[in-house]
Amino acid sequence: MDPGLWTLELLGLFFSLVGCLCSLVTLMMPQWLTLSTELLPTESFQLGLWETCVVQDFGMTECIPYNTLLGLPSDIRLARILMCTTVAMALMGLLFAIPGLNLVNSCRRTESFKAKRTLKMLGGIFSIIAGVLGLVPVSYVAHLTVLRFFDESVPSVVPRWEFGDALFLGWTAGFLHLVAGFVLVTSCLFMQDEMCSLHQSIALNRAQITRPERSPRGRTEYV
Repeated sequence: MDPGLWTLELLGLFFSLVGCLCSLVTLMMPQWLTLSTELLPTESFQLGLWETCVVQDFGMTECIPYNTLLGLPSDIRLARILMCTTVAMALMGLLFAIPGLNLVNSCRRTESFKAKRTLKMLGGIFSIIAGVLGLVPVSYVAHLTVLRFFDESVPSVVPRWEFGDALFLGWTAGFLHLVAGFVLVTSCLFMQDEMCSLHQSIALNRAQITRPERSPRGRTEYV
């Protein structure tokens, strides 16, 4: 097996695993949007997909979860649905990609080789889908935040929401999913059928060579 192919497979699996963890953390973090006011300099507010938090300067944090899904703003509701779908797609990509790696189990037949390539291809496709789905809610929330921040119809004394750490982590997770998907798909293109059928044919040829041939003419009959 080509060492370069192993490297591509391990890199794709690594990026996929890290992207899945980043997407899960992004989904659970309350720091999607942050707000601080001059009237209350000792407090700052955080807006997440599941709860809102008030952070005190001396380290105390109080969070209130959302009571209903239908009562949420449309951007938060859409972001929650898409981020949950992103985590599900990323997990499915890992479940398909891991058994498709050639390092997990050596393939001895062409049928198993095709099955491994199909599994790894599906893992890469699911990773690409997870990357696209993960970038959409983060970019959409960031776009609305920019529009509301520079809205001239709102007085300048009114505090504005700003980007939180979860948005940057979500962008990172989305790009990791895309890189992982393209690396896994690229590794499938470098695979060849001869990689798995060659060892089996050599073994059969050796067995035929070492096996002694018996011929009825070789026997000597005594009368």
